[in-house]
Amino acid sequence: MKISIFIVAVVGLSACINEPEIPSNTNKGNFEALWTIIDTRYCYLEYKKINWDSIHAVYEPRVLNSMDKVAFFDLMGEMLAELKDGHVNLYSDFNTSRYWKWYTDYPDNFSAKLLTKSRYLGSNYMSVSGLRYNRIANNKVGYIYYPDFSVSFSDVHMYNVLTTFSNCDALIIDVRNNGGGLLSMAEQFASYFFKAETITGYMQHKTGNGHADFSKPEALRTPSHSKIQWERPVVVLANRRSYSSTNSFISRMKQAPNVQILGDTSGGGGGLPLSSELPNGWMVRFSSSPMFDAKMQHTEFGVVPDVAVALLESDENAGIDTLIEAAISLLISK
Repeated sequence: MKISIFIVAVVGLSACINEPEIPSNTNKGNFEALWTIIDTRYCYLEYKKINWDSIHAVYEPRVLNSMDKVAFFDLMGEMLAELKDGHVNLYSDFNTSRYWKWYTDYPDNFSAKLLTKSRYLGSNYMSVSGLRYNRIANNKVGYIYYPDFSVSFSDVHMYNVLTTFSNCDALIIDVRNNGGGLLSMAEQFASYFFKAETITGYMQHKTGNGHADFSKPEALRTPSHSKIQWERPVVVLANRRSYSSTNSFISRMKQAPNVQILGDTSGGGGGLPLSSELPNGWMVRFSSSPMFDAKMQHTEFGVVPDVAVALLESDENAGIDTLIEAAISLLISK
């Protein structure tokens, strides 16, 4: 069984994580391997107050070596769902387990069809490297919709986008339904809105097998871009499907000057993912390092907006996006 360990240099850190014994390649053995990986590596058992020993007691009797691989996979996926974490997945050569209730149990607060209305992006919007943008509100406000942090853009791209908005009074950045991607892009995108390098969060790393064995918090800094700066008011639109690195972007932007977060609490996903392999070759991805905001508050369950606004059904039926309209009103009033 291969176990990937995220190695981090920590001054004065002497504790280490011991490799567990390799279980047999049976259903029972793979169950014990999976349970142990989560028990020793997953970073939110204590924070979420999950009694992982009791989970073992519930699921171990249900594991039979005679089970076929599909039934066994489904059972292991059910056990992992007890973590209530969208960053936890089990991968096989025939299926992937996933936990979706972090967003399906909440209102969408987003309708993609509304963005194509002439009032917003329209049909002739500009697009470059995942950034969709246009001027709205009688050309007073720049609007950027960025649906995927796994699509990279360059400084040149952002310079051209912001230059298009040079005569606008303010900017809306819409990251609703952005499920995440690259943390480096979250940092880069945020850097255009900071006047100076700023501590915008913290991270810890596992230092042992205990549920509370973590390093001291390490500061996460958002740099200030040396050449590209937007210094006018900004509203960031978020909803429950703003997840993972998008969650990190929102957490960073909450510390930027002239920026307000509007919409719903983001989806969370504050744990840095890591992967390990079971004896049968299946891979499990899990949250290994917890992230915090600038006030050392966990971001696993999302970032609360400065202004809470929900998409009204009556507005949606009329072709109006309640959140964008609220952002425009907030920006124009300034």
